[in-house]
Amino acid sequence: MLADYHMHTTLCKHAEGTVQEYAEMAALKKLTEICFTDHCPAPGGYDPVNRMLLSQFSEYTQMIRSVQASVKLPVLFGIEADFYPDCERFLSDWLPAQNFDFVLGSVHYIKDWAFDDPRMISIWRSANVEQAWREYFKLVAELAETGMYDSLSHPDLPKKFGYRPSDTVISEIVQPALDAIAKAGMCIEINSSGLRRTVKEIYPSPGILSLARERNIPITFGSDAHSPNEVAHAFDLSITLAKEAGYTQFARYKNRKRTLHPLPA
Repeated sequence: MLADYHMHTTLCKHAEGTVQEYAEMAALKKLTEICFTDHCPAPGGYDPVNRMLLSQFSEYTQMIRSVQASVKLPVLFGIEADFYPDCERFLSDWLPAQNFDFVLGSVHYIKDWAFDDPRMISIWRSANVEQAWREYFKLVAELAETGMYDSLSHPDLPKKFGYRPSDTVISEIVQPALDAIAKAGMCIEINSSGLRRTVKEIYPSPGILSLARERNIPITFGSDAHSPNEVAHAFDLSITLAKEAGYTQFARYKNRKRTLHPLPA
């Protein structure tokens, strides 16, 4: 039985359903536990259309505390915090002060380009794809070096719309970032939402996951659910991917402390 450590709420402005409905679906699918990881507020004005305001964080907290009290399934309190220039000014003090169980780290922007936003897909058509991937994984390495995060979400997100360099180039690009993740003691996430996108592939690719396994980087699982029916989506395929890469365990968190547990048979 697995844990889904990537779920959103309506406060991100692009999800639907109540936290109670997410928890009930998780119980129906016999998950061990779940963690809500909605998009972190960014008071400096970063990406306001996809996240709660700082003034709404107390509402988010209350939503999670309420469902924790109303369901038997363990429900963890988490956040998905983006890495972007100058984010540490806010996050380095704010994240440790919130009593999170788990913090996902994400990169959604290359400079001012929201590269996974369907409204900006036209930029991919004229972009230097290899250079975009290099810039993305440079940011991932910088994310890891901050020490602020527990797991990297959707590790190869730039492939969302099918734009990617050769496997050989990807292998060369990602290894310094994976080295930084390993050094930081972080996990990477196996995120099944890629199956619901143009690329029709789990994040990360088998090649990247194998490189992570070579570095003994632990894994977490996430559906990136934005509606209750997406909870634990295609986790059977995520488990298979993990096993094929050589994994036998996955990580769970409590109060940001990691424990490792056997993968389901």
